[in-house]
Amino acid sequence: MDNRFPYSSGWRDHNPNFGKKRTKRFFSKRVGLLVLFLCLLATAYILFFPVPWYQDHAKRNGNALSAITKPDSAKKKEVFEKLLIGGIEDLNLDPAHIENRFTLKKEGIPLIVESSVDTDFQAYIQHLLETSNTLKAAVVVMRPDDGRILAMASYDRERNGESLCLKADYPAASLFKIVSAAAAFEFADFSPDKTVSFVGRKHTLYKNQLKEKKSRYSEKISFKRAFASSINPVFGKLGIHELDYQLLQKSAEKLFFERSIPFDFPVGKSEVFVPKDDFGMAELASGFNKGTTISPLHAALLASAVVNDGVMMKPWIVKRVTNEAGEVLYENRKSSMGVSMSPETAKELRILMEDTVLHGTCRKAFYRERHRKAYKNVDLGAKTGTINDRDDRFKYDWLTAFVIPPNHKKSICIAVLGIHGKVLGVRANRLGRSIIRYYLSS
Repeated sequence: MDNRFPYSSGWRDHNPNFGKKRTKRFFSKRVGLLVLFLCLLATAYILFFPVPWYQDHAKRNGNALSAITKPDSAKKKEVFEKLLIGGIEDLNLDPAHIENRFTLKKEGIPLIVESSVDTDFQAYIQHLLETSNTLKAAVVVMRPDDGRILAMASYDRERNGESLCLKADYPAASLFKIVSAAAAFEFADFSPDKTVSFVGRKHTLYKNQLKEKKSRYSEKISFKRAFASSINPVFGKLGIHELDYQLLQKSAEKLFFERSIPFDFPVGKSEVFVPKDDFGMAELASGFNKGTTISPLHAALLASAVVNDGVMMKPWIVKRVTNEAGEVLYENRKSSMGVSMSPETAKELRILMEDTVLHGTCRKAFYRERHRKAYKNVDLGAKTGTINDRDDRFKYDWLTAFVIPPNHKKSICIAVLGIHGKVLGVRANRLGRSIIRYYLSS
């Protein structure tokens, strides 16, 4: 018996392997803990300092797992967001075929597009243009308060299929008098009732009509009546003697000439004629040139700035884009493109454009119309423009106008372009009259 264990039963003394087993168990336990520690250490190293093969492996497995666990609707939404991330223009919509609500497919996925277009109004205008006996024609109708497009229609006898509303290939003609009048109010201290004078015919522009000195043949007239009747010599002298190219250019740029117009579709950039001499300045200020160009959309925007106290709202036609589940992937938010003129200048331009309807180039077209019940307490203003092309083959015929119902509810601005050949079709002011009548009566 071992003296250390006086009360031992003695079985250890009869078991020679007992000491060896105890030692083995002791070392086995320590080795197991050591292996566990090394495994944990290796795992931590891989997680925080991953080797390339593990990264690739994890990435492949992670993507596979994501594809398995991600709901189908979530995957579709991810695709939608990728489709729309670049903007509405990435949907490749056709501006010549926009309806109030329609479905298109992008990469096999249905998208529901809602627009601001008034389907019945647009159909009426389209029929009007197709029966106008013009070679080409275009109309834009918009709301000046928020920039929404109610109708955007065009007609081409040759049926090219493209929308003419966004092309800035057409001479602006006397529509540019809006720019010149704005510059006169803001930089030359003009007012609607300021007395001006001219000699000769109203719609010609010769050098002998541009002398500042008055003669016994000079005819006096108010500035608003000169605008209403679109008297070229008055605006020619304005450009030479009261303004300069820099001031006219500044006014034009504020009204988005020589600038890109943000829209749901690409819009041509309107250009300003660059004069070489004083007579060129007269041509620019009066619009009596073929180098200043504008699009129908831009023509409507000119009137919208006048109605909206000088603020030009960003035009838009796509209201919302959703998926089949009704999730909104795009929604328009109205925004301003900037201040094009002061509120005082806008108010004075309204006076000029209203005088155009009462006493100027639109008087005959709207004389009877203004006495209809639908026109009661409606403010109506317009500006016309007419000019031939460079080869005198075609006549460009313009109208831009605003219609302000009582209480300023649902005001609209319209632009009408008619392009005529040897035979004149329905004139732009009469097309505009029919469009306005339909709008006020519907």
